[in-house]
Amino acid sequence: MAGFGGRIHRSGKRSASASSTSSSTSSYFSMVTIIVFLAFCLLGMWMFTSSSIVPLHVLPNREVLDQSRITTFSLSPPPPSEGHSNSVAFDENADDIADRQKIDESEEKGKDIGSNRAEEPKEEQEVEEEKEMKHGVMDKNGDDEKTETMTEKERQVDRENIQVPFHTVNGLHPPGMENIPLPTVSDFRFPDDNISEEQEDGTDQEGLKHEKNKAEEFELDDVETNYFWRLCDTKAGQDYIPCLDNEKALKKIRNTGHFEHRERHCPEQETLCLVPLPIHYRQPVSWPKSRDKIWYNNVPKTKLARVKGHQNWVKVKDDHLIFPGGGTQFIHGALHYIDFIQKAVPRISWGKRTRVILDVGCGVASLGGYLFERDVITMSFAPKDEHEAQVQFALERGIPAVSAVMGTQRLPFPSKVFDVIHCARCRVPWHIDDGILLLELNRLLRPGGYFVWSATPVYQKLKDDVDIWNAMAALTKSMCWDLVTIQKDRLNSVGAAIYRKPVSNACYENRRVQEPPFCTEEDDNAAIFLYRKPACIHRVPIHTNTRGSRWPVEWPHRLAVPPYWLNNSQTGIYGKPANEDFLADYEHWKQVVSESYLNGMDIDWSNVRNVMDMRAVYGGFAAALKDKNIWVMNVVNIDSPDTLTIIYERGLFGIYHDWCESFNTYPRTYDLLHADHLLSELKKRCEILPVIVEIDRILRPFGKMILRDERETLKEVMGILKSLYWEVRLTFTKGNEGILCGEKSSWRPMPLSPYSSKS
Repeated sequence: MAGFGGRIHRSGKRSASASSTSSSTSSYFSMVTIIVFLAFCLLGMWMFTSSSIVPLHVLPNREVLDQSRITTFSLSPPPPSEGHSNSVAFDENADDIADRQKIDESEEKGKDIGSNRAEEPKEEQEVEEEKEMKHGVMDKNGDDEKTETMTEKERQVDRENIQVPFHTVNGLHPPGMENIPLPTVSDFRFPDDNISEEQEDGTDQEGLKHEKNKAEEFELDDVETNYFWRLCDTKAGQDYIPCLDNEKALKKIRNTGHFEHRERHCPEQETLCLVPLPIHYRQPVSWPKSRDKIWYNNVPKTKLARVKGHQNWVKVKDDHLIFPGGGTQFIHGALHYIDFIQKAVPRISWGKRTRVILDVGCGVASLGGYLFERDVITMSFAPKDEHEAQVQFALERGIPAVSAVMGTQRLPFPSKVFDVIHCARCRVPWHIDDGILLLELNRLLRPGGYFVWSATPVYQKLKDDVDIWNAMAALTKSMCWDLVTIQKDRLNSVGAAIYRKPVSNACYENRRVQEPPFCTEEDDNAAIFLYRKPACIHRVPIHTNTRGSRWPVEWPHRLAVPPYWLNNSQTGIYGKPANEDFLADYEHWKQVVSESYLNGMDIDWSNVRNVMDMRAVYGGFAAALKDKNIWVMNVVNIDSPDTLTIIYERGLFGIYHDWCESFNTYPRTYDLLHADHLLSELKKRCEILPVIVEIDRILRPFGKMILRDERETLKEVMGILKSLYWEVRLTFTKGNEGILCGEKSSWRPMPLSPYSSKS
């Protein structure tokens, strides 16, 4: 058994006594000893050669993995971990220092908050039998014979309560799962629009079928799978974000006063390692239940529960983390707070006039989670800091969020796109450095949009609060923001000041002192990732056909109509006049999604919540999914035409990003990734391999990926995915165009030593 669990040592006892009186007796015992020794040798060889344990470096046969026949393991979760903070210290206010003191005190007292998690454990056999009975594995007679075949939907019934059938747990195979098969190719139906294009080009259905069969054979016989994988060896472990956990770069930072240590510092070399899975990781709870509870083992962090539990951020209960829907400024629930804002300024009109908002310093993003009930989508962000895992909690709950910080760099969003920006005790010193951080919000806020500021300077009279309020009053006046109202929420004992950005330049031009100054024309439309912010103010657009000069039409009508500032004198991305291009893109994706993605790829969309379109263009893919219970993060690459403004204008949201670098999200945070002709473009600037490694990092185990790209590009991707033990389905349409649908597995390599996937 040398390949897996060490060697089995067998030994026999020799008699301590020996006869010295009879040589015949001695010869007899010698012969018996030899016979016994030979018998043990033969027995050992037989056991070794018949062992079912396969050494890890030997690849198994290529057969489709039947997940319905894999034994699942019911493992009781360990007590909540104390957690360790490796974050760099930075300037904090008095409330933050008090929070840190609570953290230190709670760490000394231990894990009392999780004491109610433990229940009387059941016998292992009882747990297995209950699970098998629950999911139809045993028949009516109590037989433990499993069904031979199951559909995708049957495999995912009640997945909230099914643990992931691990191929490996931190690199160790559970018993009976040593043979990990490589995936095979299977067919699925393509969008009718692609088929009709073939017919228009003179290719009949038989020719298309022949091309598909030819492509399948080509892919099976001629893909490169010779890759070597290892686990990432970093302090961040299972939560590794390469551009935020770059230990080498962080050590070189001398000044952290402007949160430089929370910004992106990507490694010089591509990240080619795989992030390990948490022990006892389970299939995430499905939405909408996930808004209120998640599996503790998926994000085993308890520090926020100890420090913020009294504010109803998060609590620990049994094997779940519970989210009561509170926050620092809305302890009694986000819905009451949302209605409080609406009552204070009725013109905000959630879900009609206001559709897309930005939540700064979002915590666990409960505000965004409950704004879904008002038909509002929220781009929530917070830094990866000592408030551990707050963004990770949000994404595990099925709420959109990214890791980012108000620091020295611009946020990766376009100017003039958010209807409302919100800050509830968000720990940002808006008044310092000539208001450079508040001026960044001014860049992002639509003319006529609102800034909701709920913080102690609004309603408390301590000296520090009064000083901050006076500084904010002077700054917002110089920015021509109108203080619409100050309201007190008596239920939560907090207050909020609500400001409105001007819709004209009259106030700016009439200022006695032109501070802050106007931004230059060259800077006005700049929205480049990592661009250092100038302390300037952007003019309000005044021409009626200029973006930002008018408020968008109400939701949901804004989704389907071209923005008012697009016209047919402009050329769209696909070569048609801009308005026609927009509408054609929308119709195209509605057809592709309805006729192929929703029905032809064996994807159970009831288990899909967090979706990313890695090359969004106009946002047509996200728009086509509007009626599904999901949200889509639309990504526009920084070297692509800037269509992200169009995406926001139609009531969707997204982010600028360079896919030659890592994305600012935690591992295992998306259910489905979609990319249309992204990788073939990226090949001009960077290698595909690190991009696929990044996809594997951010996709959840058993999450799906849909790629549409060139044939040779998909061939390369296919080989990488096979080496990672993904299940891949692939068929080509036109001669050089293809589509790939893959499902990530839970496979991880052995720790500490590289693993070869060479076949």
